[in-house]
Amino acid sequence: MPQIIPIKDLKNTSEISERCHKSDEPIYVTKNGYGDMVIMSMEIYERTMRLLSVYKDIELSEKQAENGQIMDARSALYEMRKKYGL
Repeated sequence: MPQIIPIKDLKNTSEISERCHKSDEPIYVTKNGYGDMVIMSMEIYERTMRLLSVYKDIELSEKQAENGQIMDARSALYEMRKKYGL
């Protein structure tokens, strides 16, 4: 379940840091009752960025396959060996 805190609670930085590190999800910060910011630990942020990168690569691969920009594994390996002199 997501954690939601008002912006005034950010005054206690040590407590917020502890909450971020204990949670596997971001903490949503509200201002005047509306969403304003999201905070999370560096570990969660980096994991999220890695996942986003993987999702982007998958999307790119799917688009390339749809456009016929594909190569069988043997041809790809041959090209790599040729390119790098292996």
